[in-house]
Amino acid sequence: MTISQGDTLPDATLIQMGADGPAPVVLADKLKDRKVVLFAVPGAYTGTCHSAHVPSFVRTKDQFDAKGVDEIICLSCNDPFVMKAWGEATGATEAGITMLADAQSEFTKAIGMDFDVPPAGLIARSKRYAMLVDDGKVTLFQAEENPGVCEVSGGEALLENM
Repeated sequence: MTISQGDTLPDATLIQMGADGPAPVVLADKLKDRKVVLFAVPGAYTGTCHSAHVPSFVRTKDQFDAKGVDEIICLSCNDPFVMKAWGEATGATEAGITMLADAQSEFTKAIGMDFDVPPAGLIARSKRYAMLVDDGKVTLFQAEENPGVCEVSGGEALLENM
């Protein structure tokens, strides 16, 4: 079953690179009593993810802050080492965007947003989407039909529908 607007997100433990190395992040703790934007990409450093999706949230971070969003989280089915480096390379970390790894694709599979493209080397990856989550409940969900484009899941598109 694919997650949709009105659903409560399942709990999951993701991974973030901390000062002492990889550290678990309990998603339920991040979402409790908070308004959070969660967006997912098929892969760090991949074309559209690197040149369009992450930059759209870096550009719009202040606008989300002004709308009362407590945190913006970028999720990818990569390891936390890659997510840390990618956050630094894109300016996402400096902008205050949290980079989380769903290294085993468990959360992505639980919400029905996983896909595989073996010829491109993409196995157990996330489809491209963005959602607004209020206290764990999905209040706005915008998913792309094609993982190679960033139209409805970009920062500007999500803001427009908030």
